[in-house]
Amino acid sequence: MNQKQIAFYGDELYAALRAGQTLAPLTSREEQLGIDDAYRISLHMLHRRLADGDVIVGKKIGVTSKAVQEMLDVHQPDFGFITREMWFRDRAAISIACNKLIQPRAEGEIAFKLKQDLIGPGVTEADVLAATEYVTPCFEIVDSRIHNWQIRIQDTVADNASCGVFVLGDERVDPRRLNLAACQMRVFKNGQPLSSGLGSAVQGNPLTAVAWLANTLGRLGIPFKAGEIILSGSLVPLEPVQAGDRMELEIEGIGRASVSFT
Repeated sequence: MNQKQIAFYGDELYAALRAGQTLAPLTSREEQLGIDDAYRISLHMLHRRLADGDVIVGKKIGVTSKAVQEMLDVHQPDFGFITREMWFRDRAAISIACNKLIQPRAEGEIAFKLKQDLIGPGVTEADVLAATEYVTPCFEIVDSRIHNWQIRIQDTVADNASCGVFVLGDERVDPRRLNLAACQMRVFKNGQPLSSGLGSAVQGNPLTAVAWLANTLGRLGIPFKAGEIILSGSLVPLEPVQAGDRMELEIEGIGRASVSFT
């Protein structure tokens, strides 16, 4: 695809984000849309956000677990950028209308806060562990500008890995004290048990997922930077949410996080 086409779709997705509207799948309109083109579209959309005054605070891995891959019929991981505008604190009450969320779904994750740069390729799980200041519980509220979540991998990649907003818990835990693959997450919706999963649901280990992303971005010349937040992927299936819902999660050895929707 040429730069004019890249800019057209990036602008279209940006406008849909700001208006809280959906679009027909890009893959239904561009048969030749490849993953590299989709990432270029995503970066154009991101640059529009940054021009508005938003700031990158980290990166996210998407579609890492088998449960999420089967739910979305997307069978490989992707990545996106997270920004200050997307970031909410624990126990936040998030207005779906004010934040222009369209078809939000909540997923529970382990988030990493980095204390050192990580530049791939060649990053290992041990490198990730050494570069991590702490881990914390996280809800990512994914959203899609693509109508009715009718996505292929190129659609979600172009749409910044279906980013919506995210909520970080208050606990800060040294990951060197934990077996992250064995950590169990339990998720509750409106006070009732909803789902559970282990850290191993994310590519076998959240450290593996973060190393994969560091190496993938490194090949594109994009580093992980000290101070950034890395969302490592969902341990549980995505759950649709609407105004009036409250989501809570607890991760063994790490802590709790909660979010409500208005």
